[in-house]
Amino acid sequence: MPVDRFGRLGPTPKSARGPLWRHSSHGFCVPASVVRTTDQRILEASVVLPGFGGVTGWAGLHWAGGGWFSGMGAGGQERPVWLAVGGCDVSSQPGIAVSAERLDPALLTTLDGVSMTVPVRSADFEMRYAEDAWAAVEVMDMAAYSDLVSIEEAWAYATAHPGWTGIGQERTAIALGDENSWSPQETWSRLVWRLLAQLPPVLCNRPLFTREGRFIGTPDLIDEEAGVVVEYQGVVHLDKARRGVDVRREATFRDHGLEVLEVVAADHASPSALAARMHAARRRAAFAAPSARSWTLETPHWWRPTHSVELRRSIEPGDRQKLLGYRVA
Repeated sequence: MPVDRFGRLGPTPKSARGPLWRHSSHGFCVPASVVRTTDQRILEASVVLPGFGGVTGWAGLHWAGGGWFSGMGAGGQERPVWLAVGGCDVSSQPGIAVSAERLDPALLTTLDGVSMTVPVRSADFEMRYAEDAWAAVEVMDMAAYSDLVSIEEAWAYATAHPGWTGIGQERTAIALGDENSWSPQETWSRLVWRLLAQLPPVLCNRPLFTREGRFIGTPDLIDEEAGVVVEYQGVVHLDKARRGVDVRREATFRDHGLEVLEVVAADHASPSALAARMHAARRRAAFAAPSARSWTLETPHWWRPTHSVELRRSIEPGDRQKLLGYRVA
């Protein structure tokens, strides 16, 4: 609500300074009982928008349904909500940052009452201004994870805007992106494999089957040529029941001649050491010929592939929970 000296549209200035209200932005406040969730932060920032503009960057992707865009920095601090306002005269303020870059009206939309840039524009902004190329790849992967932006769409947008700040970093991120990474940790592991270890490309979350068409498992990453499986073991894998599942799953992979490499949170402290372990795992790998393997990436007739944005978008709403319900950010 706006602060109103008459108390008609909102609390009076005196009331707004009391314990029952919290200032959300210049001239606006909310009841002190309102919890500052990520959605609430975006909503509070959106009232600052002039008649032309929209929420963009990570906040635009979150509001559009991007589950991995929490608005928290690597150190656990809140990141500001970005507003794209074109040439309008709007100032940044605590928790709210303003971009005055050129803004095409066709790239604005409204969702649940909030004006925002369309997902491809939000992802473009976030990739161009990401801390580094690795963070930009994470943006691309996680925007694709929620089916907000495909790599093809991102390429088309970047190609159409060649002179923008940070466009080189965005192009690098798109080239390294994958539409089937299921978490930022998987993306990071893949980048260590490709960029630090400089090993051949791996596939993300592709299901493995026996020659008879029986499902074996879906590893986080797989090097098909060598037969190396890379699994990121995050916090959720520390649960006793989950750990039991993981141990049996690893044994199944090994029974089929696959070399399994676990990546854990502690590896973030020494990516070069992880890269060395990746090389060691590949040296131990079987490098079996396709005809000699008991496993295959060929999907049986009854399996519906979901490894791309296009494939997932084609799923009917009634089947999404059944086919994609396991993909929880």
